[in-house]
Amino acid sequence: MATSEQYLKPEVIQTVSRLDLRARFIVEGFLTGLHASPFHGFSVEFSEHRRYTQGDDPKDIDWLVYAKTDRYYVKKYQAETNISGWLLMDLSESMAYTYRQELTKFDYSICLAAALSYLMIHQQDPVGLVTFDEQIRSSLPPRSKRTQLGNILALLAQSKPRGETGLAANLRQVGAMIRHRGLLMIFSDLLTDADGVIASLRMLRFAGHDIILFHVLDEAEVTFPFDGMVDLEDPETGQIERNIDAAGIRADYQESVEELRSTYRSECRSLGVDYVPLDTSVNFDRALLEYLSQRRARF
Repeated sequence: MATSEQYLKPEVIQTVSRLDLRARFIVEGFLTGLHASPFHGFSVEFSEHRRYTQGDDPKDIDWLVYAKTDRYYVKKYQAETNISGWLLMDLSESMAYTYRQELTKFDYSICLAAALSYLMIHQQDPVGLVTFDEQIRSSLPPRSKRTQLGNILALLAQSKPRGETGLAANLRQVGAMIRHRGLLMIFSDLLTDADGVIASLRMLRFAGHDIILFHVLDEAEVTFPFDGMVDLEDPETGQIERNIDAAGIRADYQESVEELRSTYRSECRSLGVDYVPLDTSVNFDRALLEYLSQRRARF
């Protein structure tokens, strides 16, 4: 029987078939781990409070929380509590790739998105979803009701990777759709023109949105564990390069991956975008901590 914390491991969560249970187990494992982290006290229970500061009305102090923590907290007003979150999911064909992991890049991404939805709804934060490949395929506006979680999970479970990606253009279209400042959480392998994506991120930041960019690669796309002569296939176009010496290109390949990550890391830093490089062997809690970091930074 797996413990709560073990459900943060992709190799454990892949044994759970239902997406709603995957989301719940990931979040429960994450919250269990929070008690031993610097985020202790920022779990769901206290997410609707902030520390009392000079100038606050003492009448707003929550004395029940004081009794639990021996510290002064005030209840946040609804306007300062809620984040409108958008999950932006890349459905391009390359997201269906896996080498030896049970979870594809797409499976890994929708597990993260489902867990973030679960966490946000339980904190009464509105959350919506946009899925896209060459074009936007579906859109759910942010809601904070419990029924929204079921809507998001159903849409994620029904979605299938296909076609090429139009990430840059779709981000621009999302920017035109969203009228109010929000937290945009993007899930993609970023196997497309980096300059176009970065230009779209710049536009979204100029519009006032906060952004977390989850760069999800397969473990094999990072480590390149192949040996001998191999055929390499472009996962979106199907074009094949045959009889490539794996050992001969490994160093150049890994350097190219690191160069891509480095480009996004530096460009995102300059734009104020949170860049999170992940692969399908990385525990899920890293992504959830990024979300909580963003949420805490707003208050």
